[in-house]
Amino acid sequence: MKEALFYEREEDSRVRCGLCRFRCLIADGARGICMVRENRGGTLYSLVYGKLCAEHVDPIEKKPLFHVMPGSRSYSIATVGCNFRCRHCQNYSISQVERDAPIPGVELTPQEIVQSARNNDCRSISYTYTEPTIFFEFAYDTARLAKEAGLRNIFVTNGYISKEALAMITPYLDAVNIDLKGFSESFYRDVVHARLSEVLDSIIEHRNQGIWIELTTLIIPGLNDSDAELKGIAAFIVDNLGVDTPWHVTQFYPTYQLTDRPRTPVDTLRKARKIGRAAGLRYVYEGNVPGEGGENTRCPSCSTLLIERYGFSIGTNRIRNGACPECGAAIAGIGI
Repeated sequence: MKEALFYEREEDSRVRCGLCRFRCLIADGARGICMVRENRGGTLYSLVYGKLCAEHVDPIEKKPLFHVMPGSRSYSIATVGCNFRCRHCQNYSISQVERDAPIPGVELTPQEIVQSARNNDCRSISYTYTEPTIFFEFAYDTARLAKEAGLRNIFVTNGYISKEALAMITPYLDAVNIDLKGFSESFYRDVVHARLSEVLDSIIEHRNQGIWIELTTLIIPGLNDSDAELKGIAAFIVDNLGVDTPWHVTQFYPTYQLTDRPRTPVDTLRKARKIGRAAGLRYVYEGNVPGEGGENTRCPSCSTLLIERYGFSIGTNRIRNGACPECGAAIAGIGI
């Protein structure tokens, strides 16, 4: 165990956690909503520091990040736990921890993670699979060492981190993929058990901190696939983040507690992509449908095919020095 960051002691040995936007008030002996931060006698502890449940070498496209060092490998790690209760969680076996359950994981140090990343020729470390905010202390210590070693740091996140925690890790955080899961408070309340307004505020705060952002929306038939919601997301991105912000619209498949919904039709993804492009977004991608053509990057100025993708693999990459080789237009991103 490690004493947690971002908490205040209250009356009756309770503590107020300030790591995420739920700001849980936790009684002595209890855990926060993430189930991996526990109050013991008025001291809040992280139960997952260095206890990894997942550790893989991934293509960075799997995050998905299409405008951060395309074709590179990212050392990807996670601990158990999450502060959301998404009914469609694809990683529910590690994200959803039962109350008072023992915490599984393999003990590793930040130094070992950074060394493994370098040994595997990775150019970045991704904190992913579950919610990196809930293992913030370990992610923070690892990110600092990674930065010193010349590696990039990436969060794949639900966007519920508190402003204080984000400000602390910003000097070491290069890029994020944030799930913007829908565009109605009712969807967030009923399907995610969180608040849309907090996520939108967090996304804007990430941009204010200068962190590269790509957004992902998993489109679920009948729940968040209306034209109004998709147009709302596209307009939010354009107005608050800019037209160079990539938006990934991805296919849902039935899982966990949402097995009564069908897979997202490819036509719905194409509709979402057209909505994004019509709103002015330069980079809108279709996900989880390899070979359909919606994964490729084209020049926003002359439409030249720049990066051809199939799933997480890159066939060709014609970008040179961050620009289109045909017209010279700059292509947004990091190390692109």
